[in-house]
Amino acid sequence: MSNESDTKREDAELFRAAMKDVRRMASDRIAMRKPPPAPTPEQSRRNIDEVLTEMASGKLDHEELEYGDEALFQRPGVSRVLMRKLRRGQFAVQAEFDLHGLSAAEAKSNLSTFIHRSSERGMACVRVIHGKGHRSPGKRPVLKPKVVRWLSQWDDVLAFTSARPVDGGTGALYVLLRRR
Repeated sequence: MSNESDTKREDAELFRAAMKDVRRMASDRIAMRKPPPAPTPEQSRRNIDEVLTEMASGKLDHEELEYGDEALFQRPGVSRVLMRKLRRGQFAVQAEFDLHGLSAAEAKSNLSTFIHRSSERGMACVRVIHGKGHRSPGKRPVLKPKVVRWLSQWDDVLAFTSARPVDGGTGALYVLLRRR
């Protein structure tokens, strides 16, 4: 028996010697790892980026879209707050251009000149009146899809949206311009 108790004593002494530099912890809690960050929807972000790139590149076929409803375009970097103000007609319209009676070629050339000169003059917002197409064959707008495509391709244009009903509704656009 003494042999067994001697072994226990030796084990205890060996244990104390091995533990002599160990200090008691201030807390008995286990340090937990921080929770991982929420996953980011990478595929959704890529899909949105692709749509915006396609819209900005002008490859979107605007002629296939329905045009009874509001037209809307914004470049990346144009804030939602700015777009909300534009849609509500809260920008002072500094000039306007009416395309009624013009052919598509005349409309494009004259509209391009108007947009470029307005931007050069430091104008922030202009109104473009393209009409609703009520007098067009098939009662469908002819210039509206073309104007939407042209404006979305020109660098001077930051954003546009259909005007409020009092300013022409879906027959006109408020256009936000890049100031030079």
